[in-house]
Amino acid sequence: MRLLLILVALCSSLQAAPPNIIFVLADDLGYGDLGCMGGTDIATPNIDRLAAEGVKFTDFYANAPVCTPTRTGFMTGRWQQRCGIEFAFGYQVEQFRRVNDEWVAEKDFHGLGLPLTEITLAQKLKTVGYATGVFGKWHLGFKDEFNPVNRGFDEYFGELLGHCDYYQHAYYDGTYALREGLKPVKLEGYFTDLINNRAAKFIRDHAKQPFFLYVPHLAVHAPFQPPDAPQTPRVTKKSMHHGSRLIYKAMVERIDKGVGMILAELERSGLAENTLVVFSSDNGGERYSRNTPLFHHKATLWEGGIRVPCLMRWPAKLPKGKTTSQMAITMDLHATFAAAAGAKTPPGKLLDGIDLVPLLTSDAKPVDRTFFWRIDRSNRKQKAIRHGKWKYINDGNTMDLLFDLEADIGERTNLGYQHPEIVEDLQERLKAWEAEIDATEREILVK
Repeated sequence: MRLLLILVALCSSLQAAPPNIIFVLADDLGYGDLGCMGGTDIATPNIDRLAAEGVKFTDFYANAPVCTPTRTGFMTGRWQQRCGIEFAFGYQVEQFRRVNDEWVAEKDFHGLGLPLTEITLAQKLKTVGYATGVFGKWHLGFKDEFNPVNRGFDEYFGELLGHCDYYQHAYYDGTYALREGLKPVKLEGYFTDLINNRAAKFIRDHAKQPFFLYVPHLAVHAPFQPPDAPQTPRVTKKSMHHGSRLIYKAMVERIDKGVGMILAELERSGLAENTLVVFSSDNGGERYSRNTPLFHHKATLWEGGIRVPCLMRWPAKLPKGKTTSQMAITMDLHATFAAAAGAKTPPGKLLDGIDLVPLLTSDAKPVDRTFFWRIDRSNRKQKAIRHGKWKYINDGNTMDLLFDLEADIGERTNLGYQHPEIVEDLQERLKAWEAEIDATEREILVK
């Protein structure tokens, strides 16, 4: 009887303990590149294991079709436009920032960053005793005040902008990229391998306390450079997008190797049962990716630009081998992680995302939700909304298109002329959302 009571107490203690949280974020990964998502030419056994031992989403979306705004949505749990961020921070090219009611060009990429008024997920988790580390591509600000170690992370290793040479660790103009916290650090090795090694080490170093490990890979973003080929020519602006599907395949498989290292370290440390591991991509695939069965790619609001893989494993809490059509979005992960850790959101910073765990542990049917996207730039204007099964997209302010995504995931058959009332309803919802977030944005800029 005494032994039984001890076992019950141990089980209760395990359930009550806050989980470790790991988020592995690929960059520009195609919806259909993984084995568990129908891919056949890329070996991803470790990532596929997350699906087999956890939950696989079929209808998961990135907050945006490009890097920075999706990462903003994750870090804040809010629509990125509330922070004045709608497109990616580039490299020595024109940027666009909202001023009053207009998007204006800003050429100083060094001055851009996640506003300091925003409270990051890492800052929240620190308040409830979590060790926090991020290893990889940050892309939320270059200046020191935007550096991860000043935004709630105890440890940071990686590169701050949108790309770098995987071997020379420099941007295409030759500027050296690698940082250890605030300081440049000289290291040799393939960038993805360096990230994988640091992620595994972080787990070893913090096995005795709850931790949040964020692993935002640069891969499979350009430049397309394969692992185990240190003689690969240095990237230039001209060669930035040279590559092939075979190189892309090798880059994805090196991400998969890192996921395997993470899972092995969790098992070695006895942490696997109560660790929430999530894998996703920051937007749809680009040049050499496989977005099948979706249409189009990164930087567009068609499904190929915004629908992404998402796998979630937490043996102590989530079902095993479940596939869900529940609509979800990147900023939901912020809310999910905060809720799992018991971290609170301060007043005035209400979340737009939701905790997904109750939906995933329920046998009820998926809940209808409404998601919005916008690209409002001089060279590309798109707006889209998904409400339940319906997707409305205005591509370039030239045509209103309506798709039934349950019947037509590839967005091939425009049903707008058959359902003008649905088009009108979705347009009104989109208009109301834009008015609300733009009002929030103006309020931030005034402050």
